[in-house]
Amino acid sequence: QIQLVETGGGLVQAGGSLRLSCTASGQPFSGYVMGWFRQAPGKEREFVAVISWSGDDPYYTDSVKGRFTISRDNFQNTVYLQMNSLKPEDTAVYYCAAGQVVTTRTLSSPRTVDYWGQGTQVTVSS
Repeated sequence: QIQLVETGGGLVQAGGSLRLSCTASGQPFSGYVMGWFRQAPGKEREFVAVISWSGDDPYYTDSVKGRFTISRDNFQNTVYLQMNSLKPEDTAVYYCAAGQVVTTRTLSSPRTVDYWGQGTQVTVSS
């Protein structure tokens, strides 16, 4: 069992930045591929970004490429999502995800996620 706790959400104006953090506990963090998903009101949960256990091979959904950066610190058991140039359409609850999957990109599907965090709200005002 692994527990995930997200922090860092909030209200920001369009064009601003936020950094989300997700800290894991319960099992060795380094054995998991980690990712971020988001869910806007009335919409399905969607993939945002994923990173391998070693911190290589980040993969992003097209709408955030060039604006968001995922990273991890295995010593701190934490994965980060740096979000720059935020847009109103980025408004959603952001969820941290962990999965023991064969390839990094496999975790881009919510069905492959083994553990979810509780979510943190990000609101971008226009």
